[in-house]
Amino acid sequence: MTLSHGREYLAIPGPSVMPDRVLRAMNRAAPNIYEGDLIDMVAAMIPDLRRVARTAHHVAIYIGNGHAAWEAALANVAGPGDTVLVPATGRFGHGWADMAQGLGVETDIVDFGKSTPLDPARVEQALRADTAGRIRAVLVTHVDTSSSVRNDVAGVRAAIDAAGHPALLMVDCIASLACDRFEMDAWGVDVMVAGSQKGLMVPPGLGFVFFSPKAAARRAEMERVSRYWDWTPRANPEQFYQYWGGTAPTHHLFGLREALDMIHQEGLEAVWARHAALARAIWAACAAWGQDGPLALNVADPAHRSHAVTALRIGAPYGSDLRRWVQDKAGVTLGIGLGMAEPGDPAWHGFFRIGHMGHVNAHMVMGALGAIDAGLKALEIPHGVGALEAASGVLAQAAG
Repeated sequence: MTLSHGREYLAIPGPSVMPDRVLRAMNRAAPNIYEGDLIDMVAAMIPDLRRVARTAHHVAIYIGNGHAAWEAALANVAGPGDTVLVPATGRFGHGWADMAQGLGVETDIVDFGKSTPLDPARVEQALRADTAGRIRAVLVTHVDTSSSVRNDVAGVRAAIDAAGHPALLMVDCIASLACDRFEMDAWGVDVMVAGSQKGLMVPPGLGFVFFSPKAAARRAEMERVSRYWDWTPRANPEQFYQYWGGTAPTHHLFGLREALDMIHQEGLEAVWARHAALARAIWAACAAWGQDGPLALNVADPAHRSHAVTALRIGAPYGSDLRRWVQDKAGVTLGIGLGMAEPGDPAWHGFFRIGHMGHVNAHMVMGALGAIDAGLKALEIPHGVGALEAASGVLAQAAG
């Protein structure tokens, strides 16, 4: 027998759960893309995007996923022969570095592993050693979706400044925007990339690149940027089509407008606080399960854990077995252990992730945790007791 019939819950770290309000906003006929309401809506939406990024500066929107945003950001500030420094804390740091290499940009990768945050002191050391000024930018992943490590962005800015280096600070906020606190201007970030499908609660398909005047000046020094990736006409369009380099992504924009309304109605500080409380509840449950079994949080120090995704180690084959049981029997889809081992390696089956980003509340989290608890029992995977009580206690205190 299965107990999965009913509304399924997608607890993966993106695409995240789409609110009914967003789905209803998108469920409409195609609009006029040359004049009228759509043009006015987008003009009003740009300041709201800046509010979420905590910046007063520029934003360019691309029809594409996070990988497209990576390439767009790089294409405007670096080219063949340039070098970027990449302190990597999981799969996606290496992914951004690979994108740079595809553009002919050399990459200096400092690998911090898959369970610990980057060390700003080592970033400073690498920049001080760059006496020739080869390094054009430092590429930081705020939250690595695979490892759930959250990095100290402000600390990296302090390291760059301490080294007296002119490198741009570029930050991947694809997993963290509108989930974990991020302060683009206050933290001295020059370029930030994000996507629509996680904290912004919209289907995959929009990539965002926010950039500072310093980054704009670097773009002006570039010998060439392709017409499509060039952020200048997108951030300062003379005609509406230049926002997109062509036809507008109309229905994504309707969804985004509604999602931004939801974020601002709740209040960004409240959004961050909600994500933090839900994350702590999940960690409390995982800690209880791990008291008498193989389950362990991938990131030991709570200060370095994401509030949007939690990566877990449980050992093969328990990770894949638990995911399949929870999905097939309880209707909850958990995330694979992406990047923690190669798919052909038996160890790949020893990891899973819980996504808790965007449109998520207490009963959704408690439901997912309850399904996992049932799966551990059904599969006779060793585990400690009291997980649901620990999680509910965190939520009771947070909401009390």
